[in-house]
Parts: sequence; C-alpha cells; structure tokens
Amino acid sequence: MTIAPDKNKLYPNENIRTVCYIKNLPSRPNVEIGDYTYYSDNKNSPENFYDHIQHHYEFLGDKLIIGKFCAIAEGVTFIMNGANHRMDGITTYPFNIFAGGWEKVTPTLEQLPFKGDTVIGNDVWLGQNVTIMPGAVMGDGAIVASNSTVVKDIEPYTIVGGNPAKVIKKRFNDETIIALLKLQWWNWDEQQIFDHLEQLVSVHDMDTLKKLLNSVN
Repeated sequence: MTIAPDKNKLYPNENIRTVCYIKNLPSRPNVEIGDYTYYSDNKNSPENFYDHIQHHYEFLGDKLIIGKFCAIAEGVTFIMNGANHRMDGITTYPFNIFAGGWEKVTPTLEQLPFKGDTVIGNDVWLGQNVTIMPGAVMGDGAIVASNSTVVKDIEPYTIVGGNPAKVIKKRFNDETIIALLKLQWWNWDEQQIFDHLEQLVSVHDMDTLKKLLNSVN
C-alpha cells in the first residue's frame, strides 16, 4: 500500500505537471528547500521557480531558506539583498554598475544595506503574485494573501495581506498555536503522517490536539 507520494520526484503526480517539488530541481547556491514544498505555475513550467529568486548573488552570502510542506503559488517573487542600493549618499543611483569610469565609486559590502537571510517556515502558504522582500522571516503555518508584499517578519500561524502586508488575523488562539509549534507535524515520518491525515486536515479543539501530541511523542 502506498502511504505517501515520492518526495524525491520532481513531479510526484504525473497527471499534474503544473506542480513540482522544488527541492528536486537542480541545486542552487544559498537556496535551501524542505521536503514536499511545491511550486505551482499554470502559465509556465513550474521548473522555472529559480527565475523568481531575483538579485541573489553568491558573493553576498544571503540565503533563501524554505521549510517543509510549503505551498507556493505562481508569480511569487523573492527579492534578495543584491537588489539594495547604497542609501547614505545624496543619490541612490548605482553609478558603479555601468562602468565607464563610474566604477570608482563601487561600494563595499559594508556600505550596502543588508537584511540577512530570507526564511520561510514550514507549512507556509504564499498566494499568487506575492513579493517577499530581503530578510523577511515567516513563521510556521503563516499565510500570505495574493498580491501582497512582505516587508517584515510574520508570526507563526498568522494571516497577512496587502502592500505592505499587515496582519489580518491569527489562524488560531495562542494556546493552540503553542501546541501546534510543539507538535511540528512536518517532522513526522511518512507513516505517522499517513496515520493522522484525517486529524491534520480537520479542525481541533484543545483536548483533541493534546491527545494527538501525546500519541506521536
């Protein structure tokens, strides 16, 4: 009996070629993708996922880290630190990149704004055409509404939307969120996930959630 799709296949369901597990694309420096995280693209091949990581230059050292079981819709764009211009002068114009003598004002890495790694937690849902700005950290279970721009960190199990993205609501109360973060179902093995699929996709009260915690720990 099959209990899970093959996490090592690019297209786990050969009948749906618009969705792929992006961990199984050719590797790219400073990009880390968790198991079962998928990218969906109905307009182009989902194999173009890396095209949506922009201004990501290896010499800067910033990473894009995406956890397990994330759902990434078409048009999502990750803006990395290489997009930043020096902002402490009279102008932000990047003279140096055009050479012709202007390279004499090439900034050092210390002079450029650097926001650090961009980190997407586990079980995060990014809607269509979402833009993630450099250094944003998104907690586990977060949801970003379509056409939003994320400019700052998002707490776990929080729904945000807009430009810039703002909190719409928490998905659950604080007690439930604490329990879910302790549960960490995305780290279960395939058999545990299969055995608890019905519970994972259902609404829980705290008593049920506590029983689930006790049964898998």
